[in-house]
Formats: sequence, C-alpha cells, structure tokens
Amino acid sequence: MKNNKPLILISNDDGYRAKGIQCLVDMVKDFGDVIVCAPNSGRSGSSRAFTVTDSLRLIKRHVEPGVEMWSCTGTPVDCVKIALSQLCDRKPDLVIGGINHGDNASVNTHYSGTMGVTMEGCMKYIPSIAFSICTHVPDPDFEPLRPYIRDMVQRVLKEGLPKGICLNVNFPVSKHFKGVKVCRMAFGTWGNEIDKRSHPRGFDYYWMIGDYTNDEPKAEDTDNWALTHGYVAITPTKMDVTAYEIMDDIRKWYE
Repeated sequence: MKNNKPLILISNDDGYRAKGIQCLVDMVKDFGDVIVCAPNSGRSGSSRAFTVTDSLRLIKRHVEPGVEMWSCTGTPVDCVKIALSQLCDRKPDLVIGGINHGDNASVNTHYSGTMGVTMEGCMKYIPSIAFSICTHVPDPDFEPLRPYIRDMVQRVLKEGLPKGICLNVNFPVSKHFKGVKVCRMAFGTWGNEIDKRSHPRGFDYYWMIGDYTNDEPKAEDTDNWALTHGYVAITPTKMDVTAYEIMDDIRKWYE
C-alpha cells in the first residue's frame, strides 16, 4: 500500500462474497488504497458483537493494485478490530460498512452488523459511513447508488466528520432518486418476531422473523418517510447515547 494515498477500510455483515461489498470496492477504489476485511459468511443482525470465546482466522482472498480483500471468521466488529491491528499499515482515513443488502433505517440501526462496522470505526475516531439498500435480493442493481456514494466518500475524505459522529445512509430501490434528505431515525417496532415450528423428530424449533411497523408514519423528518417517498436518507448517528434532556430530572431523585 502507498502511504501517500488515503486508506479506506471496508467491511460488511453479508460476507466478503456479497455483491454489495464487491460493488462498493469498485466505486471507491480510485480514491485511495482499499483494505477489505469482511466475514467469511453472512452475519446479519450482529450489531456490535465481538468474539471473546473463540479464536479468529484471517484468509487473504484477493489482491490487485491498491486493493486487498480478506475474510475473517468473526463478526463485522471483529473484522474491523483485526484489520486495524493486523492489516493496516497506518490509521485508515475512512471506514465504510456495506453496501448492505437490506435497509438499516429506524430501529434496525441497533441490530445492524453494517452499523456495527461503522460504529467501531467511529469509536476509533475514524470518519465512518454505512451504506444500505432497501432490498434483500442477492443481485440488486447498485449502479444508481454510485454517484451518491462517490460524492459522500469524497466529501468525508476531504472534510472528515465530528468526533463521535458517523453517517447511516440508506437507499430506496429505484433507478432514480428524488434527492437526498438529512433526517432523524424513525421510531418503529418489530412484532410477530418468533415463528414456532414442530420438527418431525418431536421437538419445537424457532425462526426469528418479524413485521416492522413505522410508529410515526406521518412524520416527514424521518428516515422511513424519506425512503418510502423515494429519497436517499442520511442519518447522522452519535456514539454518545446519553439522554441529556432527562439528566436534571434524575438528579432531583437524589437532592
């Protein structure tokens, strides 16, 4: 890797073979040196989990000028941690998660392994972005995302992001977008999350599924509203989860 070029670290939660991460590398590789370290298979829903009860393995999968691709047997967060420790010859200028197959808007932010990647970069004080598209099909058309992703990556490489803040970017499925909305995370809930089934050998087993409900569908300042109406949704996301607005009320308990 050339030390005079920006270094971009990329991971995801769909695995290194996923089309989303392959397309992302193609979109940004001319901006600098790229190191990819992604799970060896899908790890959706990993959030910020990391491995403490097992060992990890790294396997080099692909090398071309300016790009190295590695897989890791751990979680998305493991991938970032091990890449920073073992693969990067300098601190990355940018960490990117994605492109995720499936939206990470609203409360999905908290479950997302792609956001786990981005949050881990943010906790290391590295400018970080997550990109997701609102479909789980394995072969979506990512080309409409290209100019938006390239523009955002260029801007963040040039201007950075404030300490403790990363970007959660979600794209609707469309050939053309109405524009970009900078918006807040919608309040929503998941219901009917457990599907109980009976195995022919006489025991019950369960699938995690669920139906999402936007609990504020008329609010026009949310990521869900933007995506539903054909806009790219950018949600600036903070590491500091302190509820400052209630601190004085809690202090009164002890006065």
